[in-house]
Amino acid sequence: MLVTALLLPFAATAQQRADAAYTPRIEHPAYAAGAGPVVTIDEAHDNFHTLAGKYAPFGALLTADGYRVRASTAPFSAEALSEVGVLVIANARSPTAGASAFSAAEIAALRDWVSAGGSLLLISDHAPFGTAASRLGEAFGVNMGLGYVAARGGGGVTSQILFRGRQLGEHPILAGRDPAERVRSVRSFTGQSLSVPPGATALLSLPPDALEVASSADIRALAQGGSVPARSAAGRAQAIALPFGKGRVVVSGEAAMFTEQIVPGIGRVGLLSEDDQQFALNVLHWLSRITRAGGGQ
Repeated sequence: MLVTALLLPFAATAQQRADAAYTPRIEHPAYAAGAGPVVTIDEAHDNFHTLAGKYAPFGALLTADGYRVRASTAPFSAEALSEVGVLVIANARSPTAGASAFSAAEIAALRDWVSAGGSLLLISDHAPFGTAASRLGEAFGVNMGLGYVAARGGGGVTSQILFRGRQLGEHPILAGRDPAERVRSVRSFTGQSLSVPPGATALLSLPPDALEVASSADIRALAQGGSVPARSAAGRAQAIALPFGKGRVVVSGEAAMFTEQIVPGIGRVGLLSEDDQQFALNVLHWLSRITRAGGGQ
């Protein structure tokens, strides 16, 4: 049995790199150049993905769509968030294993900011990233699986999951602003599972046979026909959208699909796969309120 494309967060850290050749091509940008909302990418929490690093292609994509993209090293507070249009947190890490990357005061500030009308894209990948972000997720009613998700596909066990058909939810993010922006398939590249709280929409629903295990080694063992402790991830998702007070939240349990990277032995992964680039754009369009609310808001 075959296991495909595992992205290992620490074993591959020195090798995994942004694709410098990635050039976004957007036929109809959402905003005139530099006229869009400010999108702030968090770099205050030892983030694995930063604007100048592995999320440089994501920043280039949003810049091409007219957003003003900035990095921030400021802890979250009402003052720090006052000029932010959309906040992106990608794979924050805690200095202490098993602890939250965010203080109780930061979580309260973020919750209040979103409730008052802010927009948050929270991205938290497979272990150990889920643990660092789980308390922040819980503040918005989202339970994180904290492990590695895999599913059966192509006769084997894969951590690359292709979402299409009924696995894609009914939401303005998937529909886009017009038929040309409709998302028909999204590929993820190893992540964790998420609950779908009341009022939320599962954008990427995990397949009924999806499992969550503790490590990438467990996925390899499953691929080789072995048995490891695992729990079902059926009924859970890898990306959700929800209204929260006057604000909007998208939570993703996978990070690579929002950027474009080169991984030795695997090749290019991310935005150029399936409709991943359009999905990323549509997420920002919904968060910046140029598409209708959906999801009961």
